[in-house]
Amino acid sequence: MSTPRPTTVSIEEYLGRNRYEVDEEHAHITIAEHPDPIEFAELVRVCPAALYKVDEAGEPTFDYAGCLECGTCRIVAGGRAVATWAYPRPTMGVEYRYG
Repeated sequence: MSTPRPTTVSIEEYLGRNRYEVDEEHAHITIAEHPDPIEFAELVRVCPAALYKVDEAGEPTFDYAGCLECGTCRIVAGGRAVATWAYPRPTMGVEYRYG
């Protein structure tokens, strides 16, 4: 058996290769005004782009810039912690450049 090679590329490097056209006028995802902390914690855990966070004061934060448009948050908490979810307008959003 051969020894497995160590991982040399991080997820941040892969995500950094994508190109994002952020629609500053129309957010394609919005969170509820007062999301349930347990549901929001699920979003923090499942978002592959790590866009859902809890700040030092314990407040939920979210930034749709950098969204991979995978829909995981819509499935996990659509209609509850995630108030709206839609694909970005044409020519906006993520353009995958590697993988």
